[in-house]
Parts: sequence; C-alpha cells; structure tokens
Amino acid sequence: MRSCLDGRGGGVTARARAADLGRTYLLLDRAGQERFLQLLSLEFDIDHDEVRRRCERLVGAAEPAERSVEERALRDALEPPRITLLRQFNALPEGVKFLVDRRAELIDLGRRDPLLRGLDEDLKRLLANWFDIGFLELKRITWESPASLLEKLMAYEAVHEIRGWTDLKNRLDADRRCFAFFHPRMPDEPLIFVEVALVSGMASDVHALLDETAPIGDPHAADAAIFYSISNCQRGLAGISFGDFLIKRVADALAVELPRLKIFATLSPLPGFRTWLERQDQSAAGDLLLPAERAAIEAVGDEVPQGSLLSLLQLDGWHKDERLTGVLRGPLLRLCARYLIRERAPSGRTLDPVAHFHLSNGARVERLNWLGDVSAKGIQQSAGVMVNYLYRLGEIEANHEAYRGEGRVAAASALRNLARAG
Repeated sequence: MRSCLDGRGGGVTARARAADLGRTYLLLDRAGQERFLQLLSLEFDIDHDEVRRRCERLVGAAEPAERSVEERALRDALEPPRITLLRQFNALPEGVKFLVDRRAELIDLGRRDPLLRGLDEDLKRLLANWFDIGFLELKRITWESPASLLEKLMAYEAVHEIRGWTDLKNRLDADRRCFAFFHPRMPDEPLIFVEVALVSGMASDVHALLDETAPIGDPHAADAAIFYSISNCQRGLAGISFGDFLIKRVADALAVELPRLKIFATLSPLPGFRTWLERQDQSAAGDLLLPAERAAIEAVGDEVPQGSLLSLLQLDGWHKDERLTGVLRGPLLRLCARYLIRERAPSGRTLDPVAHFHLSNGARVERLNWLGDVSAKGIQQSAGVMVNYLYRLGEIEANHEAYRGEGRVAAASALRNLARAG
C-alpha cells in the first residue's frame, strides 16, 4: 500500500502496483480481506494533528489571500491518503467493478466494525462522483441482447422473480420494454433496470402482466406504460440514486417511440405495509378497526379469535376465501391509504420505501388494487394490495418539490378521503 502511494517510478508504475495489490486482495481469505480493509482504513486515514494545525492557522489568517491559501491546505489535509489509492484502482481495466464490489463488502463489515465506516463513506463519495448521471448510458435490453446480460437480469430481478427463460422472453416481447443504465467502465454490468408493460388502461393485477400465455398486444395501440419492476443491480452503489432519472428518461423515450401513450404509471408493491399493520396492532394506540369492520369480521366465525384483523391475515389461503376477502377488503384498503398518505417516519418521509422513491421522483398515489399480487411474497409483505403511482409529466416537478420540501404526498382525492375515514 505504501509503495503505491510513494510516487516512485511515476504514475504508470504506481497503477501497476495497484493492480498487483488488487490481485493480492482477491487471493486472500475472508479474514485476510477484512484485515486488508482495516489496514487501509486505519493506517491511511487523515492526519488528525495536521488537520488541527491547519484549522488553527485558518482561524488566525487575517488577509483574504492568506485565508485562501489556508483553506486549500485544509482541504488537502482532510483528504486521507487512502483516497489516492482508491483512485489508482479506477484506472485498471476492471478497477471500477473491483471498487463497487469492495463497497458492497464494506456495507456489511461496517455494521460490526466502526473502523471501516470511514472507508465506506470515502468510497461511497468517490463512486457517487464516478457514477454521476451524466456518465451513464441508457440502453434497451431485448431478447437479442447477449445471453450473459440476460442471465444477469434473471439474477438481479428483485421485485418479481423471473422463473426461467420463457418468463424472461415474455417480459422482453413486443408489448414489453426493458431499459437499463450502464457505466462506460462497466459495459457488461447493468446498474439498474426497469421493466415496462405497454397496455390499454392502468393495470391493476401483476399476474395478468406476467402471464406467459396471454396474447401479445400491439404496442402502437397501447395508451399506458406500466412500470412494474425496478431493480438495483449493484449493492456496492447503495445510497447512490439514479432510479429517478431512469424512470424519467424511459418515459421520455417511450413518449417519442409511441406517441399514443398517455398514461405513465407503476404497479407497485407495498413492502412495509404488513410490518406496519403488525406494529400498529401491538401498540397501545387503539384498535385498527372501525366498529362496523370489527362486527363484520366477528361474524365470519370462530376461526377469527376476538375479531382480530391480524389473526385473519395469518390464515393460510385467506385470499382464496370469498368470505374472508369480503370482510378484509374495506379495512385493508382504508388502512393502506392511511399508511401511504398520513403515516410518517421521524424524518418526515413516508414509511414505505417504494412510496418514498416514487413520491420523491414526482409521482402521485393514484389507486389501490385489491389482491393485485397474491404471490407468497405479495401476501406476506403487502397483504396482496398493490398501488399505482402516476407520473403526469407536467406535474412531476411540483409533486417532487411538495414532497421534498413540505412532506406533502400527492394523491388522488378518492384516496385522500379514504385515508381520513377513521
């Protein structure tokens, strides 16, 4: 590590040493790799004494020119030597991917080793600069794309599992689109991708969108582009956001390709809804149910102890029983509207991470869809409910500012009324 930083032999030699260092790292076992990162974090941190001296000299600087000199010197002192070493990896053929993968490791290691958190933050700042949206390329992925890339889509899909090649082909057919961001230094690795269905009207059931036996629609007759899956591919880029740019760029590209499109919306899960329901049920804040809702649930029968909403949701296959879905629909949709529109984290953001993502991007909560996802994952996370977030291209900026600045959730009036109902 020191030989990479001492400057002997010039920049080319230093980068060759960095390449050797990277290869050495990859040959180490897990304990050795962790020790490597600890050394990099501890031995090549900022010189705290030098920072203190520079701060004192800056405070004592009287003239503007002197202050300017001391400010530059302080900025230099605040950059740890390990930053230089990390930059050297950047010039290697696989160096950027190497650093992205190291960041993924640091995210995990930093949870139990505070020493590594500073290195994680340094690397995150470097990657945020290198992965600025201006450097990224938007590409459409089709069935004709390289098989290695298609395999990565199947591996990285995080919302609706791709069950095999037939399923993947269906998602890339004529009435579907898939777009991804790529970085020039990682041309074979998608950073984030979005899957889009071109349909008539706003979709309400994800199983219909994923049905491999459904006839292929005419994309030129479609009036709606439904974003039904967005997946981040590189864990080492966590906290570096470019998903908002992806949706806007894809919407613009689709509007040019297919001018009949009038609706740009998502069909999204609510991954935090069931967890919130359970937390509310356990709290002392009061009953989740309105009197009429409780009476309807109690009338179902003895299998629902004490008219408990959560007990009913824990019954296997409840979503297939018309009696149970009949009494659950009203309270669950009401509570879901409340969860999305009224409930807040201490930071002021909405509780649901997917909702926060789309509201931050300027969408509005448009519609709730009862039993839109009855997969095991959909039932467990969202009680089967899905939501449409609508992107009205002329309102995106205003919605974004209202949410980011005032914490105000843009939502359809029907959902606002439902959220206020009890």
